[in-house]
Amino acid sequence: MAIIAPSLGIDLGSSNTLVYVSKKAILIDEPTLLIVSGGAKRTLKAIGQDARALIGRTTGGDLAVRPLQGGTIKEYRMTETILRYFMRKAIGASHIIKPEVFITIPCHVSPVERRVLREACVSAGARKNAVHLISKPFASALGTGLPVFDAEGSLVVDIGGGTTEVALISCGGTAASRSIKLGGIKMDEAIIDMIRNEYKMLIGDNLAENLKIDYGTAMPLKQDKYIKIRGRDLVTALPQISEIPVSKIYEALSKICEEIVNTIISVLEKAPPELSADVLRKGIFLMGGASQLFGLDHLIAEKLQLPVTLAKNPTLCAVSGLGKLTENPELLSRIGSSSIMQSEDI
Repeated sequence: MAIIAPSLGIDLGSSNTLVYVSKKAILIDEPTLLIVSGGAKRTLKAIGQDARALIGRTTGGDLAVRPLQGGTIKEYRMTETILRYFMRKAIGASHIIKPEVFITIPCHVSPVERRVLREACVSAGARKNAVHLISKPFASALGTGLPVFDAEGSLVVDIGGGTTEVALISCGGTAASRSIKLGGIKMDEAIIDMIRNEYKMLIGDNLAENLKIDYGTAMPLKQDKYIKIRGRDLVTALPQISEIPVSKIYEALSKICEEIVNTIISVLEKAPPELSADVLRKGIFLMGGASQLFGLDHLIAEKLQLPVTLAKNPTLCAVSGLGKLTENPELLSRIGSSSIMQSEDI
């Protein structure tokens, strides 16, 4: 039995959770999702990938639970359960000294929300005085290889499942930032709502996500086409096949894309002049799973007249940054208070 557990980097997102184990690699990348039975007891039936496989296929009132919404905890016990599951899956449970944990958190959350996340980590098996809450965009910038400790500005736009975070990183801290509760999940919901309202048909979350990935776009189509989708007719309650133009998916997503652009503008308006000059020279760095929406990088570049660089592995940026911290914990002392919330500060 190992005495000391390895350090963990946990990118806890509304859609997916990734776990980095020190001296190893990224060992877990699974949905932040649980299936529980209906009723007062809410018996746990599945977690992560197993839960995703059951979406829309359960019976008897079973519920799909996403314990985080907009990047913050909405279901404390479920969050604790899923953290414990992923931590044990990554390193096991037979350690005398529990693991040090580096975990992402949105850049604009209340002290109460920070405390709740730390307590959930400790309850799930983290060492009590070794939980470090790292700003999500800072972790992403570090993981991408940006010069986060240098005296130059890097504008990071991290679009995840539940939040879009925009931060201007410099000298180990955050000079200006904004977080909105909007991301890939809201995109899926927009597609579901469009099909419900315009075609009187209900589709599931998995199909909506697949439509976003396969046909979603942030830019107007040069040539439209029709696709067939399967769902349930809201009038007859019978299975139905409908043909819809792909342009309808673009229209459903356009308002969300516009909000993302406006959020970036609001951060640029707060940027110090010297750092604004750095952004003009270097451009914008785009990361996070939902940043892969087709054409989103081109839309941002067109609207802001700035170069936009999409990260090579946008879903792995934050957890890779946490991984660097697990391997080089001395970096913690170089991170400003705007980008880290130490366990003893909560």
